[in-house]
Amino acid sequence: MSIPCSVYIVTLNCGAWLEDTLKSVVDFAEVIILDSGSTDNTYAIAQKFSNVRISHQDWQGYAAQKSLALAQCQQEWVLNLDGDEVLSDELKQEIIVTIQKDEIDALIIPINDVFLGVPNSKHTKKHAKVRFFRKSKGHYDLENKVHENVIINGESVRANGDIYHYGESSIFVKVEKNNQYSNLKAAEKFQKGKQPSLAKLIVVMPLTFFKSYFIRRSCLNGWRGFVNSMINAFYAFLKEAKLFEQHLNAKKDKQDSK
Repeated sequence: MSIPCSVYIVTLNCGAWLEDTLKSVVDFAEVIILDSGSTDNTYAIAQKFSNVRISHQDWQGYAAQKSLALAQCQQEWVLNLDGDEVLSDELKQEIIVTIQKDEIDALIIPINDVFLGVPNSKHTKKHAKVRFFRKSKGHYDLENKVHENVIINGESVRANGDIYHYGESSIFVKVEKNNQYSNLKAAEKFQKGKQPSLAKLIVVMPLTFFKSYFIRRSCLNGWRGFVNSMINAFYAFLKEAKLFEQHLNAKKDKQDSK
């Protein structure tokens, strides 16, 4: 008997991980994949699974794309995965129990980043997001350009089981993603009227490193934890530096238009 839950995934060239992703949800009622133009074997992989329906949608942005995929889901309960993520068996059992008990509206799920092929230490403090919820109780904040989040109108509980994230397969990939994400976050801050701060620019990198390496206990991940924390710190710095750049470019455009 299938699990009465819709899984929705947005993809772009996720073929390296997608088969493992879909195997982890093969017993869910349906899987909706909204692809934005893959040129790898994403479609061929999706077509191997009888519970998967894949369609194309030009890229609308992270929150908007996921919102469109969510709208296609037919079950009362929904689960969001990325095309490089795998549902753990422990979390699957929690989802089944949550559906059966029917007492809460969402699970806040820890994301276990498998950096350079190795998962986090079990003692590392993981980031967590709402990924499983009643469709009628959740929606996306469409103003978020990146690090999209589901807003829940109801009760949420933190899950014990993890979603494993395999996309950070190399330092190059992680740095490339952070460069793209920092562009989007800086643009988002600028559009919301955020002003750049020299003080924040100076302190954000060491403070973020301290938070990542010590407070979130990435130090327990050996040299990978140090590298990961340094990249996280630089990402925080880039967001602030690029906000300065946004304001500088806006000032130049205003002067040129005179």
